[in-house]
Formats: sequence, C-alpha cells, structure tokens
Amino acid sequence: MVLDLFAGPGGWSHPLRLLGIRDVGLEWDQWACRTRTAAGLLTVRTDVAMYPARVFAGRTRGFIASPPCQAWSMAGKRLGLVDQPLVHQAVADLADGLDTREKLLTACRDERSLLAAEPMRYLHALNAVGEPEWVAMEEVPDVLPLWRQYAAILRSWGFSVWTGVLNAADYGIPQTRRRAILLASRVRTAEPPAPTHARVAEPESLFGPGRARWVSMAEALGWGATDRPVPTVCAGGGPGGGPEPFPSGARKTLTDARERGTWAAPPAAGDIVLKPQTRGAGWTARHGSRGNSPASGPAPTCTSKATHWTWALRSNNQTNATIRPVSEPAGTLFFGHRANECTWIARPTAAVQEQATPPPAPIRITAAEAGILQSFPADYPWQGNKGQQFSQIGNAVPPRLAAHLLAPHIGVPFNPDDFTLAA
Repeated sequence: MVLDLFAGPGGWSHPLRLLGIRDVGLEWDQWACRTRTAAGLLTVRTDVAMYPARVFAGRTRGFIASPPCQAWSMAGKRLGLVDQPLVHQAVADLADGLDTREKLLTACRDERSLLAAEPMRYLHALNAVGEPEWVAMEEVPDVLPLWRQYAAILRSWGFSVWTGVLNAADYGIPQTRRRAILLASRVRTAEPPAPTHARVAEPESLFGPGRARWVSMAEALGWGATDRPVPTVCAGGGPGGGPEPFPSGARKTLTDARERGTWAAPPAAGDIVLKPQTRGAGWTARHGSRGNSPASGPAPTCTSKATHWTWALRSNNQTNATIRPVSEPAGTLFFGHRANECTWIARPTAAVQEQATPPPAPIRITAAEAGILQSFPADYPWQGNKGQQFSQIGNAVPPRLAAHLLAPHIGVPFNPDDFTLAA
C-alpha cells in the first residue's frame, strides 16, 4: 500500500486514485477526515505522533508525508525556525531508533514544530524490513535544510534522493506556490519532474518539447480568454445572491453560474467596464446580464461613468499582500487567520474622474474557487464551515503537482486531462 501521513483533505490521495492507486491516509483534523470520507478516500483518524509505526512494516510500497506547515509558514509566527535545531536533533535520534521526542518537545517554542520529525519515526520502522520502495515529502521552502538531513539518512540506507524547491505554476497549477520537495527511491534515480509550463511560453526545440504559458486564474476558473474577466456581484438575499458574512464582516460573495446566476459573455478587451448589478441574481439567471449571454463566460467588469476597473486577487489583508490580476496565476494561498482573508479586489485601469463612483467592495473568494486554484476539481466535496474548508485548502498539496511527483514512482503515465482546471 501507499502510506500518507498528515493526509489532509486528499491533495496526494486524489491524484493517486486517478493514477489507479489507493492510499491509506493518517489525519487528525476531523473536517479534513470528513472531506476525505465524502471523496471516498481511505482514512484513519489519528494523531500521527501517537500511532504505532510498526503496524505498517511489511506492507508499504510508497511513503508520503506533508507535515503541518503552520509552525514554519510565512503566514504564521514561524517559530519552527527557532525550533529547527531541536527538530534536527529529533530526526537524528529517530533515525538511530532513539525516541527523544518527549524531552525535545518541552523545549520547543511551537509544539507543532516537532511534527516535521515524525516521518523519520515511520521510515526507521519501515527500513528495518527494506521498505518503502519510494518516498515523497512536501513542506514550505524553509524546511528544505531539514529535507537535506532526511536525504543524507536515506542515502545511507540505499536510496537515491533529490531535494529542492519547486514552483507549482511550472506544472500547470494556477498558483505560484513554492514548496520544498524530497523524492527518494530504492529502484530508480530520484529526480524532479520536468516542468510543463513557464512564465513565458517556450516553443518546441531540439532540446525539448517546449512549455506552455503559466495557467492564469481566469483560465482555471473558466472565465474565458479575455485578460480582464470579472466576477458578477449580485444583490438581494437568498440562494440567488446577497451579502455573505465572514470574519471581517458582511460582504458580497463571488457568484458562480451553478448556484447564483450566470456569467455574461466577455466584452472586447477595450470595452471592459464595470456595470453595477441592481436587479439581483434571480433576474440575471432568467434573462442574462446582457440579454441572452451564455453561462460559460465571465461577467463583464463593472464600471461607473468613465471609471474602468479590473479584478485581481489579494492574498491577505496585510500591507505586503500579494496582488495578482486574474490574467496571471494566484500567489500562494494560505488561510486560517483573519489577516489571511483572500479577496477579489477591483483595481482602476484608467484615470478616475473627480466624481466617479468608488470601486466595488472586495469580494471574498469561495471555497470552490480556492480549491480550483489549488487544482482540485470544482465539485470536490469540501466539508465543514467556510473557515474549516479554507483551512483544508490552504494546507493541501496541489493534486496536479502531486501527480507529477508520483507518476514516475508508480509507473503510470501522467495524463493532464485528468486534472482539468476549469469548472
């Protein structure tokens, strides 16, 4: 079997299933477990740090681990960096069969830091019986020195190992998410998958097949080929639209064609203007925002008079937040704190006249949209309230990236058509 520690909602499991492999996920968070159950993924709800590793010896072909990143992430206090020497010590001790976790944990500034050492406890137990055949691990970039320590130990056990930082956008994910990766194998040379995308498209040449341009948020969300597609802002309550409360107060939410109305056909690039929606989503659903517009395209941007707006995604509420237009991939998505609210914001594309109407209020991203930007299916069965869903999405491995990493180890060709991004 394939063992998946800190399995989350299925970032590794979903692509494994598409590749014809079933894994066993160990996960503590109840909502991530419920999402996995709704997605039909085999799960053991448990504390990875307490579960006995020896029960998997003699039956494990592949080993996956994505320890919680909150202690190390730039979105948090990053106390994992302060605790890093203690984590390195725990890894070294566990590789020798010595369990010093309880002692080291008392000295940690963040109790989650030591979870990054847990994979070594399992790997030591599995190595005693010549397992696993391959290993794949993922974390935030600051964990790369720890992965290098793991690599040195795995090489001493007979593995070929590669470690480095990969950008998810280079593999067709509409997000410039950078992650530290460890790949190891007993039977093949460990190496990173060849990138399939680049910031600027690269034509085929004698040196390779070339690369497609990075996938934009607009493309992934099915908002059409225009450079400035825009979400529809609906008024009125009920299932047709209206204000939606979230931690910072009630704001309107981005609508989608299936639940809250229709998308209007995009106007020509030079004609994109913001037009306030005042009749409610019910009217839009019946008549279309431009008379008979299809539901497959993005709505026109809204304008008032000569003020032109286009939409971008702001990664959080902090002053240094990443802001990207929808014609580009998103920045790294992370959630779990009020300051990490991810919102669509309107930005001016022309000089604002003196008495122009102000831009529309920010619109909070939906869980379905965030999931798509992580390369999950549009209909992935997220469980829990919005905060719990966002937390799962932000902590997950992008499934499309996981498929690229795993396909060589299980001998199954990667098929990009299995990971269509647009709804």
